[in-house]
Amino acid sequence: MAIVTRLLFAALVIFFANPVYAVNYRVGIARKVITPQDTAFLSGYSGRETPAKGVLHDLWAKALALQEDEGSRIVIVTTDLLGLSHEISEELAKYVLDKYGMSRSQLLLNSSHTHSGPMVWPSLSIIADYKPSDQRWVSRYTHQLTKDLMAVIDMAMADLQPMRVSVGHGSVDFAKNRRIITDEGKAVKGVNPDGPVDHDVPVLKIESPDGEIKGILFGYACHGTTIFRDNFLFNGDYAGFAQIEIEKQYPGATAMFLMGCAGDQNPSPRGTIEIAEKLGQFLAGAVEKVLDEPLKPVQGSIRTDYALVDLEFRPFDLATYQKDVVGANVYLQRRAKLMLEAYNKGWNLDTYSYPVQAVRFGKDVTILALGGETVVEYSLKTKKHYAGENLIVAGYSNEVMCYIPMKHMLAEGGYETEASMIYYGMPGPFADNVEDKIFSAIHQVMRNVGAKK
Repeated sequence: MAIVTRLLFAALVIFFANPVYAVNYRVGIARKVITPQDTAFLSGYSGRETPAKGVLHDLWAKALALQEDEGSRIVIVTTDLLGLSHEISEELAKYVLDKYGMSRSQLLLNSSHTHSGPMVWPSLSIIADYKPSDQRWVSRYTHQLTKDLMAVIDMAMADLQPMRVSVGHGSVDFAKNRRIITDEGKAVKGVNPDGPVDHDVPVLKIESPDGEIKGILFGYACHGTTIFRDNFLFNGDYAGFAQIEIEKQYPGATAMFLMGCAGDQNPSPRGTIEIAEKLGQFLAGAVEKVLDEPLKPVQGSIRTDYALVDLEFRPFDLATYQKDVVGANVYLQRRAKLMLEAYNKGWNLDTYSYPVQAVRFGKDVTILALGGETVVEYSLKTKKHYAGENLIVAGYSNEVMCYIPMKHMLAEGGYETEASMIYYGMPGPFADNVEDKIFSAIHQVMRNVGAKK
């Protein structure tokens, strides 16, 4: 009897040290190389007028499909790209609706925002003026990318298997705020040690019923600009190196990077490939530390919601564009040409339809996905408001159309509110109600998935 008692006690110790929780999701994980196979141009920095010269490491599209049943599911697609266009986002949404009966809210797209990735035309098209032969290469890549993203979704959906999901959080501190406010109250670029940052590293672990790690979804809020414009080798910047390092440490697992609200966050230090690799190792180390600790099980129904909100621009100034189109600044000239052509065709230049999405897994974790280059205060303010939620806030989601500033930034000016809108081909800065409108949409989707304050 004493032997039986000791064996029972030992079993209980093992059970509570390694808790087993229900396997109530079927999960599919897939990956596909999206490195250009032909002539291609890099995106992210202006002034790079010649094609890429090679590949430092491959770029990837990766898909994570999670399903409780056909009414309770989500597909998350991550890409080692600057961002996806509205066109690609819409094509993929139609594809999953037609093939899988999935609503727009059940597809989440995110880009790592590497500035060493290929041009996804026409996103950020103002930074380059391609001759016809170059335009064909750029357009061919974009068309192939769309097919590749459809394929990786199909691969994940075909791979659905019982899995356990858990979540945890770590931290790294190499992201620094890049907006410095002068004595005159205006914003300039630099390193602001006192500016807001979000050093959270959320980690979602996917493991088989026997405990083998199959997938690792992790995030951070920092621009993919460690490597400067003089680089002509395709790579995923620090986020690409982090994925490579994690996959070395967990053979057989797929690591996926989810970009946070990094619109005003730069890596520090920065400037070389070697630094990018080192920062990637720092981030990978933070993820590995999380995975070494007990994580919170993720269970329950997957609830999703998606909303579009019309963001208003400041009034259209025809005279400004008429002046710019004959001016010496090539980027202002290109933007002015685009605006004047749109104006003369009678197209609406007053608003942009902006996507906001929420995905909630039971009561255990919620992902809020915001489009564009959202600044970090969107994440910080949302996390404060929904303090009762285990919340992951992602920017650069579904489509990257321009920077998304807070209201106070519009008065401060600077790159994120004004200059960047030239390169993105937008009419100009947003109206002062941009923050209020976005948070109204955030509260709508969060309420609809059951999130609590």
